[in-house]
Amino acid sequence: MTISLAIDTATSRTIVGIVNNGKVEFEQFHEGATDHGKAISELVAKALKATAIPDQVVIGMGPGPFTGLRVGITFAQSFALARSIPWVGVCSLDAIRIDSTTNNLKADEYTVATDARRKQMYWASYKAGVRIKGPDVDKPEEIDEFITNVFPDVRKLVELSSMQNVREPIYLHSPDAIPTAERT
Repeated sequence: MTISLAIDTATSRTIVGIVNNGKVEFEQFHEGATDHGKAISELVAKALKATAIPDQVVIGMGPGPFTGLRVGITFAQSFALARSIPWVGVCSLDAIRIDSTTNNLKADEYTVATDARRKQMYWASYKAGVRIKGPDVDKPEEIDEFITNVFPDVRKLVELSSMQNVREPIYLHSPDAIPTAERT
């Protein structure tokens, strides 16, 4: 019996859920790319009041913007450390649940994309739900047809935690800050 606290901050949403043996007992999100720090603690506090205490933490590891990812990952790791429970990292794009009937797909092949800012998109392509290409970052016009305005699903984050264990954040952009010696 596993009770998972699922967290994702790889998009403009702070997503928090509690999944108990495949059943979502709590799921909420807060919209706001610059609000992850405040929203994550408030959402987790609500989740803990509404459900049983988790025995693992599942965190979306990106790809995503540096600050948003760091907020979620650091919170998840600290929460797990403080409770002596494991944490498992999952690719956030893989946790986007696509239903062919609701997304008007004609095939089981698709590409999902999330906002990477800088006029770019993080993306990955899937066949029968399995990633076949990516994750990567490109301008929208450089990506074949893609589904956007989609977000990671807490149940799928937890499902993937038995198959993935991403231990490093998935950063695809080069850093904005560079050492003075490297500036031209």
